[in-house]
Amino acid sequence: MIKPTSFPPIFAVILTLVCIQTTLVRAQNCGCGTSLCCSKWGYCGNTTDYCGDGCQEGPCYSTTTRSNNVSVPAIVTDDFFNGIIGQADASCAGKSFYSRSAFLDALSYYPKFGTVGSLDDSKREIAAFFAHLTHETGHFCYIEEINGATRDYCDKTNTEWQCNPNEKYYGRGPIQISWNFNYGPAGQSIGFDGLNSPETVAQDPVVAFRTAFWYWMDNVHSLVITGQGFGATIRAINGGECNGGNTAQVNSRVGFFKQYCDQLGVSPGENLTC
Repeated sequence: MIKPTSFPPIFAVILTLVCIQTTLVRAQNCGCGTSLCCSKWGYCGNTTDYCGDGCQEGPCYSTTTRSNNVSVPAIVTDDFFNGIIGQADASCAGKSFYSRSAFLDALSYYPKFGTVGSLDDSKREIAAFFAHLTHETGHFCYIEEINGATRDYCDKTNTEWQCNPNEKYYGRGPIQISWNFNYGPAGQSIGFDGLNSPETVAQDPVVAFRTAFWYWMDNVHSLVITGQGFGATIRAINGGECNGGNTAQVNSRVGFFKQYCDQLGVSPGENLTC
């Protein structure tokens, strides 16, 4: 083992400060691609942390942007919601689990969903959200991933959200949240023990919808309101389907998105596939 070089205490402090300053200067020179934001700290990305408050350049937006006063419940009517779940078979577990009332209860915790940008932006975000939920759950048929318990969704390299060896982190809920690194922070944000009681998502419909909103607002919302197209939302939810990974799955999601955009009277826009 090579031992680290020792420096006098004062010299070590000076060296540390120089290194920090050099790192910050280098970081501030973002040079981000056209679809990425330069965060207030000088790093490139496309989520709220990068494109929100303090964003220096790129498709920035403010997380304090006022609501456009669009009423999401007025768009997601009983007819709209029931038109989706009504296509699920009567034997589906989700028929007695998912409901518009549970959706609205969960929605109350995320006031920026569907209320930023123009009316068309709001409609496209709602259409995109339900397109993915429809695809993931088979029109709200499934609460849990088919054969999910046979799959290993534990990232053992993640030391922040360590797996409970007695639990399984397969897909649950309307967006089929999976992996320990999603269950942990989702539970922390919502108020349940995601690592030790992931089954909560399949037991409480409001929690289930809140996990969908949690993931959406953290990873997808910014892509929609910066006009990156539906294809970007597919990549954020299941990037493995992109670039020819699973064309049929991509086409399914796009098909639902177009259908819901048509129902809501809004153009689906460009960049539909990933």
